[in-house]
Amino acid sequence: MLKEFKEFALKGSLLDIAVGFVMGAAFKSVVTAFTAGIVSPLIGLIFNANFKDLKWIVKEGVANTDGEIEGAIAVLYGEFMTTVIDFVIVAFVMFLIVKAVNSTKRKEEEAAPAPAGPTQEELLGEIRDLLAKK
Repeated sequence: MLKEFKEFALKGSLLDIAVGFVMGAAFKSVVTAFTAGIVSPLIGLIFNANFKDLKWIVKEGVANTDGEIEGAIAVLYGEFMTTVIDFVIVAFVMFLIVKAVNSTKRKEEEAAPAPAGPTQEELLGEIRDLLAKK
């Protein structure tokens, strides 16, 4: 069982998936930083507020003795929209990568010529001739 696991874990495709996963996580961090540092402030200019802090307060809270608000209920749509923007950027870049890989594969398939060899009729003719000699 240990040998089978070792063969499974060391397969090239599994290592490729692991590398892709790590690269995807790193790319998501870059996209999140891009959205938080560039996109959100620009959109925040439109709303004249910090985009990630946008929320709809459903129920007002009450201030306690420490000055903290308790019991407030709010829908944090700004944070949700930031996450959706992150997702759209990551999905679009992944689409572009897959499209580029697929176009490369198509070019490789088109470039590979069919192997030259005898046709089916020629092979049948040779078989007929061999049988006729016997």
